[in-house]
Amino acid sequence: MTTAKAHHIPVPSPTAPIGVFDSGVGGLSVLKAVRQALPQEHLLYVADSANAPYGDRHASFIEDRALAMAQFLVSANAKAIVVACNTATVVAIKKLRALYPLPIVAMEPAIKPAVELSQSRVVGVLATRRTLESPSVAQLCRLYGQDTRIMLQPCPGLVEQVERGDADSDFTRQLLEHYLAPLLSAGADTLVLGCTHYPFLEPQIRKLVGPGVAIVESSAAVARQLQHRLAGSLNPGDDTNIPQARFFTTGPADQAHALVSLLWGASVEVHSVC
Repeated sequence: MTTAKAHHIPVPSPTAPIGVFDSGVGGLSVLKAVRQALPQEHLLYVADSANAPYGDRHASFIEDRALAMAQFLVSANAKAIVVACNTATVVAIKKLRALYPLPIVAMEPAIKPAVELSQSRVVGVLATRRTLESPSVAQLCRLYGQDTRIMLQPCPGLVEQVERGDADSDFTRQLLEHYLAPLLSAGADTLVLGCTHYPFLEPQIRKLVGPGVAIVESSAAVARQLQHRLAGSLNPGDDTNIPQARFFTTGPADQAHALVSLLWGASVEVHSVC
């Protein structure tokens, strides 16, 4: 494992970008929520697509990659970092916060709001195996699951489908049917999307579960937390400082262009980074 020392970082200016990273393109769902909540901010996104998915990787590998992504964003003068990956959060968030003295906002599966919404008292959580096996998810279940059955459903293969741009394929639908079946059979009326890739599968999920099942995820809550953490250092915005969004990938940039543009909702340039 890489040995890292704490960094002393100059206070970034209000016009510095907000940095966001994920194992791949899933964190774009969080980036879109940040853009909606903070439209005046500059954004910098990096996808570690060369190493996606993180879900079944060894913890030391995930930690090293999270540190590398954070260092890239810090080197680009980011004023805050959003860890837009549940798996990277559960593995590396303590190390990241120990190393970098700037606001670092992380993901947490939306188990609490799901329990509050559920009428059947059965909640299904869709996520990667690494996320579901983490102590933080176990703690959330202990805190909020006293009178609710919280069913943890690992979903291998779904991240890869989003990374391939195959969210609407028949194979993706078959995977979702397989993962959703035990949750629906048990009476789950609320589903937690516990991976940032999964909001891009929500239309498929909605078709399979129907209108009577609530679907919740954490991107809007993360954007609100980021807004709170940056109070006093938000970009004031003016005609000479038009908000920009820049995109990077550790994979082939030419391959990433079409998918990132599709998921972001506009044609964008994607640059390669090691």
